[in-house]
Amino acid sequence: METKELLKKVKQIEIKTKGLTNHIFSGEYHSAFKGIGMAFSEVREYQIGDDVRNIDWNVTARFDGPFVKVFEEERELTVMLLIDISDSANFGSTEKSKKELSTEIAAVLAFSAIANNDKIGAIFFSDKIEKFIPPKKGRKHALMILRELIEFTPESKETDISFALSYFRNAIKRRSIAFLISDFIDDKDYLQSLQIAKRKHDMVAIHLYDEAERTLPKMGIIRLENAESGQKEWINTQSKSVRNRYAASFDEQQKNIHYNLRKTGVDFASIATNESYVLPLMKLFKSRVV
Repeated sequence: METKELLKKVKQIEIKTKGLTNHIFSGEYHSAFKGIGMAFSEVREYQIGDDVRNIDWNVTARFDGPFVKVFEEERELTVMLLIDISDSANFGSTEKSKKELSTEIAAVLAFSAIANNDKIGAIFFSDKIEKFIPPKKGRKHALMILRELIEFTPESKETDISFALSYFRNAIKRRSIAFLISDFIDDKDYLQSLQIAKRKHDMVAIHLYDEAERTLPKMGIIRLENAESGQKEWINTQSKSVRNRYAASFDEQQKNIHYNLRKTGVDFASIATNESYVLPLMKLFKSRVV
């Protein structure tokens, strides 16, 4: 992609997603993702309803009346985007591919983070780490992540979520919020790695899928190729039983993905390429507010 076209695309995504961030997600993001703890702010006179455990006895002893310590939430967070850019991410049958959808969702999350003065970083992965972008603050850094994501061509086609999570745990030592954005089409077991990552980090999964992956069009005898493994198979798409088995296989795959994510206790949203991501993300954010 030429530089001019790339910058135009980045700008279009920024305008679209930043508007959503400013008008829809800013308050939800702040409420859904908490800071790393509470920091001392000031000492003031005791008021009815204050927690007596916060009384500062040293200050109280020097003045004629009780004083309490006031604490504020430490808001600075590190947000990491773990983005699956394996070959299956390029699939899309309607308005956008799974990669285009993941780019827009990544933009919403990145601009929500910088609006709250949080750091944002990214890991692009296939069955290897394709690119690591250390977390930093600021709009320019967020735009750089988007430019890289749009333009980046992975070296590998396959997926290894477990390897990506292992790299993430070693690369980011401080507790962070991590969004794992993937279609979760991975024949390797990633549950244990996700559970281990969840012990240290606030893990959130964004599951992407395309409805066309469920439905085979009637095109006679065709050869299907697995985008990641390269495995090829001849099938008769005119056969109703073949189409039904194909749909049942997709439904079972999606069911297993949801089961696995629930099993780990990770909050997640499942979003199709032909639907708006606004409501699923809003629902996800609101479900985290207690």
